[in-house]
Amino acid sequence: MFTKVSDSNNKKITIYFEDEPVEVEEGMTVAAAVLEPSHGWTRTTHGGHKRGAFCHMGVCHECLMTIDGVPNQQACLTPVADGMKVYRQNGEPDFHQEEGKHA
Repeated sequence: MFTKVSDSNNKKITIYFEDEPVEVEEGMTVAAAVLEPSHGWTRTTHGGHKRGAFCHMGVCHECLMTIDGVPNQQACLTPVADGMKVYRQNGEPDFHQEEGKHA
């Protein structure tokens, strides 16, 4: 289990995870923001099994999410931005999926 190290001076911003507003600290990655205990996972496999970020350094691709309408984004390498819209990806990644649609 990971423990978030927080600086109370960090600016708070709002992202939208599955269309719900979530207050997060500026500077954290999308993966860190959505792996809080209340969210816990980033995508599902083709069999429907929940998956979450594993390596947190861009190697394993377990953290693929749709971010601001673009599918297959590595959440562990993407910093949060105010107003960002983030969705879990369900099933296997579709690298031919149209932009602007979330899986």
